[in-house]
Amino acid sequence: MLNRSSYSGTYTILGIALVVALIASAGIGAFSFSPETMARHVAAGFGWIIEAQSDTLGRNVFLQLRLPRVFLAALTGAVLGVSGTLMQGIFRNPIVEPGLAGTSAGAALGASLVFVFGSTSALTRPLGSLAVPVLAFVGAFVATMLVYRVSTSFGKVNIFTLLLAGIAVNAVCGAGTGFLSYIARDPQARNITFWNLGTFTTADWRGVEMVAVAFAGCFAIAMRYGKSLNALMLGEDEAAFLGVEPEKLILRLIIVNTVMVAVATAMVGVIAFVGLVIPHALRMLKSSDYTFLIPASALLGAVMMCVIDIVARVIIPPAELPVGIITAVVGAPVFLWILLRQQRLGAASFYG
Repeated sequence: MLNRSSYSGTYTILGIALVVALIASAGIGAFSFSPETMARHVAAGFGWIIEAQSDTLGRNVFLQLRLPRVFLAALTGAVLGVSGTLMQGIFRNPIVEPGLAGTSAGAALGASLVFVFGSTSALTRPLGSLAVPVLAFVGAFVATMLVYRVSTSFGKVNIFTLLLAGIAVNAVCGAGTGFLSYIARDPQARNITFWNLGTFTTADWRGVEMVAVAFAGCFAIAMRYGKSLNALMLGEDEAAFLGVEPEKLILRLIIVNTVMVAVATAMVGVIAFVGLVIPHALRMLKSSDYTFLIPASALLGAVMMCVIDIVARVIIPPAELPVGIITAVVGAPVFLWILLRQQRLGAASFYG
């Protein structure tokens, strides 16, 4: 395992890439903004300068539409990157990600209940504006725990059972979401359809705040368990011998993972395969050390999602392509490649 100081160069590169991606994402779109214009709009937004009346439209578009979208995309990418890393550590397998383990489908089912029955029903009225993230969390947690319990036997996750359990849980949740779409009125059904494709078009500062708070708290907790996840890679018995309590560790990390994925999914919809690609790429390029993977996955996930959001905006102008379509097109071949690589190596439990 590499010395922790050897990771600083990678963090620096990823940090620079993230800054470049954020600036590019903020400037590219139906309204284009130069770096100078963006700096002027931000300064005007803080009240440091007074812009001309003719700049009001551009400033409002940048501050109220573009900037929250950029930050929400970066935060969502960070959430999915860290989520994929945690889930692959929990299941001890590199093919796991929120979409395959039922987390995203469960969150979609929970959120769809709110879309169809509204936030004023007896079920959701006490939750108010938190109805969507709370029910998304409940659905995601139940689905993930079900997949975990079914796929775990004798302290080891069976990859084929995992895939079958994930397919079954995703199918059940998908059927529930489909039924809700069927009984919904047209606007509600359209909301569910577009939400299931993943989009940042509805981004606002409230959504940014919710995802940022959830991610910051969950990321801080996850960072505490990097060494414990390294021990868990040896097996639950070995981890217990090293002083780690596997059952408690797994339950805590599933809750942490589900909270941040549910909140992000509630804001932007279902985005698959990001959590699969990011940690796998980092393992191949640098290290399997979880003290490195967790922060690096956050940075690389944010970079990747910013780039994908740029592509979504420019590929079919003036319309926008849902980001979930792009991540599926990119991620599905990567998933198949990882699966074939494991098969060639002849080790279903291969990790690296």
